[in-house]
Amino acid sequence: MTVCGLVTNSQEPVPLKSISVDVVVRGFVADVVSELRYQNEEKSPVEVVFVFPLDDEAAVYAFEGLIGGTRIEAQIREKKQAEQEYEDALSEGRQAFLLEREANTSDIFTCSLGNLPPNGEATLKLSYVQALAPEPDGAIRFVLPAVLNPRYAPQGSEGGNVTKSIPRLPKGQLPYTLSLSATLESPYGINRVESKCTLEPLRYTAEDRTIAQVSLAEGHQFDQDVELLIYYKDIQKPSALLEAGMPGTAPGSLMGDPALLLTLYPSVPAPKPGQKATGEFLFLLDRSGSMGTCTDPDPSSPRRIQSAKETLIFLLKSLPLGCYFNIYGFGSTHDSFYPQSVEYTQETMSKSLQRVKELQADLGGTEILRPLKAIYSQPCREGYPRQLFVFTDGEVSNTDEVIAEVGRHSSSHRCFSFGIGEGASTALIKGIARAAGGSAEFITGKERMQAKALQSLKKALQPAVTGISLSWDLPPGLKAELVGSGPQVIFQGQRCLIYAQIRGQHQSSGSTEGTVVLQYLFQDQTFKETLGFSLTSQETDRLPVHRLAAQTLLKELEGTGEKEEEKQRLALETSLSSGVVCSQTAYVGVNKELGTALQGPLAHRNIPLAFRGGMALGYAQCAPLRSRLSPRPKVCRSPMDSSSPPPMQNYLNIAKYPDQASGARAIKCERAVPKKIMCCFLRQSPPPPPPAIHNSPSAKSSEPTPKEKESPLLSLVSLQNANGSWPLDSGLANILGLSEAEISSKSPAQVTPDAWATVLALLWLHSRATGQRDEWELLEYKALIWLQATAGSQLAECVKAGNEMLGSSVSPEALGV
Repeated sequence: MTVCGLVTNSQEPVPLKSISVDVVVRGFVADVVSELRYQNEEKSPVEVVFVFPLDDEAAVYAFEGLIGGTRIEAQIREKKQAEQEYEDALSEGRQAFLLEREANTSDIFTCSLGNLPPNGEATLKLSYVQALAPEPDGAIRFVLPAVLNPRYAPQGSEGGNVTKSIPRLPKGQLPYTLSLSATLESPYGINRVESKCTLEPLRYTAEDRTIAQVSLAEGHQFDQDVELLIYYKDIQKPSALLEAGMPGTAPGSLMGDPALLLTLYPSVPAPKPGQKATGEFLFLLDRSGSMGTCTDPDPSSPRRIQSAKETLIFLLKSLPLGCYFNIYGFGSTHDSFYPQSVEYTQETMSKSLQRVKELQADLGGTEILRPLKAIYSQPCREGYPRQLFVFTDGEVSNTDEVIAEVGRHSSSHRCFSFGIGEGASTALIKGIARAAGGSAEFITGKERMQAKALQSLKKALQPAVTGISLSWDLPPGLKAELVGSGPQVIFQGQRCLIYAQIRGQHQSSGSTEGTVVLQYLFQDQTFKETLGFSLTSQETDRLPVHRLAAQTLLKELEGTGEKEEEKQRLALETSLSSGVVCSQTAYVGVNKELGTALQGPLAHRNIPLAFRGGMALGYAQCAPLRSRLSPRPKVCRSPMDSSSPPPMQNYLNIAKYPDQASGARAIKCERAVPKKIMCCFLRQSPPPPPPAIHNSPSAKSSEPTPKEKESPLLSLVSLQNANGSWPLDSGLANILGLSEAEISSKSPAQVTPDAWATVLALLWLHSRATGQRDEWELLEYKALIWLQATAGSQLAECVKAGNEMLGSSVSPEALGV
């Protein structure tokens, strides 16, 4: 596991002294300013490189540096121009810095700071804004990402892989700490804030508890993601925020006109997923080596593969009779349980359940593109809408290529994705869900994957919402224009964000209110959601709504499919005018004071990140040592999966000068351009990649894995039949703590053993597993359907007898009686 930060590739560090983060969360929008202070303790100028992750939907809109008392404000430029300005500045001995997004993914950024003078101090300030999504339990989740896992680079993939070249330090040895202060604002009140990190007590600054502040406890090390779960008193209320345009910008443009952010909660009826629900459910499970690690640094937490397996069992048990399904696994290779999807029956369910329990993280690398193509090569079944569930820790480098493949087939399926563990690529997880009209979830720490997966299954069982449209009622002289294409997918209870540009001139004598109507079709019925909003715009310095609107537009213009020339042109214009970085732009800042031209190569320093024992790491077989005039480096890929960490001594250390490189030999490649030199150190005997494991039903991991203890809830769920019933057998008796004879003797007259066992199983769920109701709600519904058909008239009597035997007090109404 890699943790973002500023460190060096050599034994002579440029220690990052501190990271200071200021967060303002207003409702669902987080505005973040991060300051990083570091110092050059060497005797010559250096170039330092900071590699860090950000959420895929974060809009980076400002970057500046303070070097030796000189403030350098970066300007956004077309990427090639920014890179050239940076190189020219370094060649002239000027101080400069460059911020750019990685080529093949939207959630990794690299900042290069050149000519940091001896004993010089520097501060970098990064500003970005991000829309926050509610969790299933209602919390608003803000994450300051620290973990940057090495991304697996499939054979034949283009471009470099910057994550492979970052050196690591043992956990607890990072030379910098993190301070974070968050101001929270909500008109509906703030209940509490939770975090796996140690926090100072929540402090309210308004009597009505609509404003509060919280901060990290002192001494926090930035070696794990900082997650804040913010609980408001009420989040299910629609809202509107109109933000004034940027002063001095001409009206008629996105940044010059007011921007409107609408937050809606469409009340789509929740269809009960019963026997009549149909569909083809395909489950794609990451079985690369990195899935064998724990979901949390705590060694007592479950392994990722184990959590995924348990989740698959719950999903299998919750599928409706009559649907079709298949389970795929992928790593360096891929396989499937069946050549094509099969009908969901007792036989296929039982066979699949046994195979799921035998799965291991034994398939090597993380090649997700090939299994996706294999899935899409299978014809869809008429009358059975295809629903794809993807479970992965998201450590791939060809993110854009994978998203494009999913997008090409968006008309034939919906995709629900799950990012497992810290460092899962938000670009990949959110990108494939967005491309195919599904939803994305992230599971970190000790969160249970099952609850989020079952929530997504409920969405997949929901018939598609169609005919989505918006209509506006505004005063004369004003017109609302959607930014982007607007909402394409609506799920029951899920928040819907809409951005609009308000064009025209508001007449002072006219109304100060506007209205928007969201209309859609669901199961042949028309539904409307109406929201009124004030046309009084709020003036802000940072323009968060405008930046988010620009980011939404950029996501569409640079999204899936072929890169159309007109869309690329519009994306470039939007990025340059809004200041929001995209794949075609970068920020560059140059100290205009005259410098002294360097006579030799500028020492290049990467910053090591935290290595956490037992977590997946990769290594680079070769990494660049940039000269002051060399082009942007291309980092060589390792053929190894990030799941196979070499010993710490095998990490490549690049020293200040080629002849000091330990355990490596230098190869100098001189270009035709004078003084442009790229140096690269190659390990003399790099370890070979692990052999690909072609999995079969009987294939086992090459290393023994400890058997994880099965919870009583999982044991009970595993016993359920495909039709929803439970058998009366020794397995159920053991869970209930009774003998089969005792259970049979208490059965009401004329009730079949299976009906009696099913009632007891449901009573156990309601009395012993109420906290996991989201996980068993669907399989319970199947059981109730079956019970009503087989023992409907005797259910009340069964519930009473069952309560007496188990010592529970579940009401008959809880079981639909």
